Formats: sequence, C-alpha cells, structure tokens
Amino acid sequence: MARMSEDDEAAFDAFVVQRRSALTRTAFLLTGDLHRAEDLVQAALLEVFRRWPRLRDQVDPVGYARRTVVTTHLNLVRRLSWREVPVASFPDDGGGASDGHDGTVQRLALRAALLRLPPRMRALLVLRYFDDLSEQDTAAALGCSQGTVKSTASRGLARLREVLDQHDLPAPGVAPPAPLPSPTPPGGRP
Repeated sequence: MARMSEDDEAAFDAFVVQRRSALTRTAFLLTGDLHRAEDLVQAALLEVFRRWPRLRDQVDPVGYARRTVVTTHLNLVRRLSWREVPVASFPDDGGGASDGHDGTVQRLALRAALLRLPPRMRALLVLRYFDDLSEQDTAAALGCSQGTVKSTASRGLARLREVLDQHDLPAPGVAPPAPLPSPTPPGGRP
C-alpha cells in the first residue's frame, strides 16, 4: 500500500475525530455491545483509510464509512450466526419499577427489542430512524432500492412494536416509550 500524503493523513485524522462517535453509535445499535461496536468501527475505518485518497475527492466518505459498518456487521452476523445461543429472556436490568434516569428503561427496552429483529432489518431501522437518514441515503447505505427501504421499515416498525408489546417491555409500571415513527407521512402517501 502506497503511503498517503500528509494532507490526506490530516484529512483522514480529522474525519475520524469528527465521525467516530456517530459511527460507534450506529455500530452499537447494530450489535448491542459496545466492545463489538468499537471493533466494527475500527474495521470500517481501516477500509476507509485504505481507500481514503479516492474517497476524499470522489465519494461521500461518511456514507461509505456507514455502509462499511453495516456491511461488515451483516457479514459477521452471517459468519457467526451458527455460534449464537438463543435465550428465553434477557437478564434483569436491575432497575426498579420507575425510570428515574431520563428514559433509561425505555432505551434498554428498545435496544433489547432491536436485538430481536433480523440483522438486516435492524440495520435498516437504525440507519433510517436513529441515524435519521433519508430513504435514499438508507437505500444507498444498504445497497437496495427505496421501495425496499419503505417496505422493510414498515415491517420492521410493526415487528418492533410487536416485540415490545409481546415481551411487555419496558417493565410494568413504567410509562411506555414514545410512539415509533410511521414510515409514511401524515398525508398517507409515501
């Protein structure tokens, strides 16, 4: 691999400083584990670094990095899925019946529900609603059509609501989480 110029190295360093936390948040929502999320971001940034001179001038490096995080995660899930052992329930979070920590119980419940979704559906919901990407940007990040984003988002939100209702998340006595966004605007037409 050829050595990068000092300008490219400085630009890449600035990119990492500026975008690492957002990429880590996305990776955390995909994996549910901070350490795995950090490893995922590190792998994605390595790919971005390898292609930085071309990415810097020709492509949106943020979009490329985000897509690399998602693709790397989905590939890892495919490879490791046979090793996962399903459990009947998640461990108790140790919290009381009320959430005195600014929605912590709701966030944990939502994270637990997200982890019960298939990886690609979870990736789509994270990109679309947590990273607040447009349908077009989400489609580009996942390498699919906008129609697929719309239909998968609709099914994913329905399944997320189902999982939250089915498993009585969050704990009894806690106010339910804010309603999930609808994939269609109030006018009814996407």
